[in-house]
Amino acid sequence: MPSIQDTKTERVQVRIDADAKRMLKRAAALANTSVSAFVVSSALDAAGRLIQERERLVLSDRDWDVFSRAILDPPEPNDAMREAFAAHERLIARTAGG
Repeated sequence: MPSIQDTKTERVQVRIDADAKRMLKRAAALANTSVSAFVVSSALDAAGRLIQERERLVLSDRDWDVFSRAILDPPEPNDAMREAFAAHERLIARTAGG
């Protein structure tokens, strides 16, 4: 089985000023790791948090009830919805050459 070292094939390059580099070196030393490992770990942590924050939807109990009712028992389409569906159908037919 390949080690983690064997799977590293991609490279990311960044330029930073001297103060930023000193700060990263200090933080890496405090974490007892290399600057590269510290930067990668920190960036991945931040990326994971951002992805979770932006891709996860959190609803209140009331909003969840409204949402689930709309999914389980959707209302009949109104005139605007019927017209939107008809316009979509015309667009698809035109795009498909029909």
